[in-house]
Amino acid sequence: MAVLGVRFTRNRRDKLAQALWILNWVSVLSGLVLISLGVYLSLEMRKRREVMASEGSTSVPNMLVAVGAIACGINLLGGKICHDCWDNKFSRWRLLMLPYIICTFFFTFCILVGALMCYSMRGALEESLYLGLQRAMRFYKDTDTPGRCFLKKTMDELHIEFRCCGNNGFRDWFETQWISSRYLDMNSKEVQDRLKSNVDGKYLLDGIPFSCCNLNSPRPCIQFQLTNNSAHYNYDYLTEELNHWTTGCRQALLDHYTQIMQSIGLSVLIIWLFEISVLIGVRYLQTAMENVQLQGDPDSESEGWLLQNDFVEKAKTNFNIIKNLHKVDQISTISGVEDPNMDINIAEYGPNNIPPKIIPTAS
Repeated sequence: MAVLGVRFTRNRRDKLAQALWILNWVSVLSGLVLISLGVYLSLEMRKRREVMASEGSTSVPNMLVAVGAIACGINLLGGKICHDCWDNKFSRWRLLMLPYIICTFFFTFCILVGALMCYSMRGALEESLYLGLQRAMRFYKDTDTPGRCFLKKTMDELHIEFRCCGNNGFRDWFETQWISSRYLDMNSKEVQDRLKSNVDGKYLLDGIPFSCCNLNSPRPCIQFQLTNNSAHYNYDYLTEELNHWTTGCRQALLDHYTQIMQSIGLSVLIIWLFEISVLIGVRYLQTAMENVQLQGDPDSESEGWLLQNDFVEKAKTNFNIIKNLHKVDQISTISGVEDPNMDINIAEYGPNNIPPKIIPTAS
C-alpha cells in the first residue's frame, strides 16, 4: 500500500493540473519577490558598508537573489508540465517528471536555508559592525586623507539618523583622537600636556562630536568636559541624559538590520511553505498520471501518492543490510571467534578458506 495514497478520477486529475498550473505561475511571482528582497537587503547593506569590516554579510542577499532566479525558472517549467498534463500530453514529460521533482525538492531546501540564514547572521553582522565602527572612529579626524575623508560625514550622518553616539556609547570618543592635528595649536601648553598624557601621544579629551548632541535637549548641547560638573552651571553628567545620545551606533544599527532580516526571514519561510505545497501537488499529479498510463484508459480512476510502499520497504531493507554489515565487520576483526552453530574454529581457516567437510561415521 502506498504512503498517503489518494484516489483520483479523470475530473479530479484535470482540476489538480489546472490548480498547479496557476500555483506555479504564482510561484514565479514569489521568485520575483525573493529577488526583490535580496536586492533590498543588499542595498541596505551597501548604505553602511563604510562602517562594516567585511563583505561577508552580503552572502544572504546574494543567496536570496540566486534562489529567486532559480525559482522563476523551475516554476516556469512546472507550469508548462502541469499545463501539458491537463492537455493530455503527459507522455512527453514522463521521464523528466521524477528528476524535476527531486531538483525542486533540493531547491525548496535552499529556500529554507536562506530563511534560516536571515535569522542566524546577527552574530557575524554584530562583529562586522563593531570592527567597522571602530575603524571609522579612528579615521574620523583624517578629513584630508584620500580614502578616509568621507568617514567624518558618514559618522555624523549615522549619529543624526539613528540617534546614537560612538560604537558602544559616547565614552568611546574619550579614547579616540577625533580632532585633526591641523586644528590644534602645537605651541599651546594645554595641547602639549594632553599629547603627553597618554602612551600613544594622542590628543584625548572628554568630549564628543556635535552630531552626538540630542536635538531634544532643553539646553545648548555640551560637547566638551562632559564628566566635569564644575565646568558647567547646573550640570550633572550622570543625570543629563538629554544632552547627547546614549545608545551606541553598533546596537542601533544591529537593531535596524535585525528587524529587516526578521521580516525578510518570515517572508521567505512563507514562500518556502507555499513551494512545498506546490511540490506535493506535483508529486500527486505525477504518480496519478503514471498509473493512468499503466492502466491504458485515460478516463479510469488512478491512485496518487507521495511515496511508494516499495520504496519505504526498500529503504528499510537497505538500512538493515548496512546495520548487519557493521555487525559482521565487528565480528570479523576479532580473532579466534567460534561460530556457535559449528564445531570448526573460523579463525583457523580464515574467511577465504573452505573448512573440510565433516562426514559422520556410522555407529
